[in-house]
Amino acid sequence: MLKVPFKDLVNHETKRNSLTKFLLLLTVVVVYFIFISQKYGVEGGFLITLLTWSFFVFCTPIADAGFLLDFPVRIITGMRMIYTEIFVWIFAAVLNIAMLVFNPEIYNSTFLLQLFHYILTHPVPMWSIIILSALGTFLSIYFADEMVDVVEHKQRKKFQKYANKYSIIIFVFIFAGILALYRYLIDQMHLNIPL
Repeated sequence: MLKVPFKDLVNHETKRNSLTKFLLLLTVVVVYFIFISQKYGVEGGFLITLLTWSFFVFCTPIADAGFLLDFPVRIITGMRMIYTEIFVWIFAAVLNIAMLVFNPEIYNSTFLLQLFHYILTHPVPMWSIIILSALGTFLSIYFADEMVDVVEHKQRKKFQKYANKYSIIIFVFIFAGILALYRYLIDQMHLNIPL
């Protein structure tokens, strides 16, 4: 039995928005998996897709990658997304430790994974990207939980109370910090990519 009835997912404005976001993210991951599996096979495609997913968990300040697990667990069990996001980060960390130890060459598969490998293997200053992303991710999941709790956007008291502060934190500090760190990363890897 679902903790959030299916009819609420369709009828409630906020839940419908969350469901749409989930379905779009799921579609992107499935299409990426199909595309990457054409080149690396199903097993390789699966691992590369998982590592790419973990890049988005660790290196973007919005909980979109984690939302793929957070949202369905919240709908099925009622568990707050903040707790499943902690599990997502632990799972992504264990996955990357295992790949760095047992299969490091997989990071050479795609350009994005090469960047990710550099971030993971250069803690200073590259882990700042992960720290800033964690701050943004957990702030965004704080508000995402509220989306499932209410029926309409106007009922989102947490978001209405903290929206301006949240926007300033996300867009000014976190995005600016991450862009500066990615610029540094591109320079360190001697890549010719305008940013």
